[in-house]
Amino acid sequence: MTTWLERLVHEVATALGTEEFVVLGTTALILISLVCGSIGALVVGNRMAFFSDALAHCSFAGIALGILTAIFTGASDDRLEWLLPLIMIVSGIIFGLAITFVRERTELTSDTVIGVFFAGAIGLGAILFGALRFFTNKTAEFYLFGSVNFVTETDLLWLLSLTILTFVILLTKYNDLVFASFNSSLARSRRIPIRFQNYLFIILLALIVNISIQSVGILLVNAMIIVPAATAVNLSRNLGQMVWWTIGLSIGTGLIGIWMSFEAGITIRNQIYRPGPSGYIVVLHVLCFAASTLVAGWRRTTMA
Repeated sequence: MTTWLERLVHEVATALGTEEFVVLGTTALILISLVCGSIGALVVGNRMAFFSDALAHCSFAGIALGILTAIFTGASDDRLEWLLPLIMIVSGIIFGLAITFVRERTELTSDTVIGVFFAGAIGLGAILFGALRFFTNKTAEFYLFGSVNFVTETDLLWLLSLTILTFVILLTKYNDLVFASFNSSLARSRRIPIRFQNYLFIILLALIVNISIQSVGILLVNAMIIVPAATAVNLSRNLGQMVWWTIGLSIGTGLIGIWMSFEAGITIRNQIYRPGPSGYIVVLHVLCFAASTLVAGWRRTTMA
């Protein structure tokens, strides 16, 4: 299924005079930056940063459920390569919808409900996370931190499909999602089904988080969604500017981060250690946020 993509990647790498993994990683990073950047403004505006982080950590449970499935079905290693991401995606959607359902049906606060599911997912993952070594060569560290340097053609197809789906949903439902997130009264006056829009957004967010985890890891994917959008808040005057700032920051910082992972090694005991790009990218995002905070403070001072 990926033969045509393998040929295309090989041709591009040959034309650019670089390695195929560089082409795969850079392309994957651009796609992740596009989807995380496009959705980040809505996540921050809707005060769902903790919810997004919970979805990322709920993937621990998805991995555990994938291992359980492999144990009971005797799935081969090749089959598990596509089965595990699929189970992670489905379980992520279920966890996201369950959190929202419980939050609507109880008097508990959002952070309490999210905390309960968060703890349950971590606990389930802790039981079986170590069993990964019996089924795949991917370690716990891979899922925690990820690396676009190890992206495969199959991962790229997942990301390409996700990018297309994300932009189709945003092109057709963007105004409804904005109204449902920021002004529910106006949404009701326009007969926009708020609950449907909220659940649609949660499903999309769960898809983005769980598919992106394969490339940037559980602990870093939320930073890719939240931090650029938080930076954009300091630089924007309206939601439209915020969206474009978020996408631009995501792509720009991502490309600089992947370049640094190749060029900015750290000398340790006379040996060169080259950290993965994910850490560089997140640190750069945080530095951009710090700089934007200073800019925002300077603007307020000059306008006062």
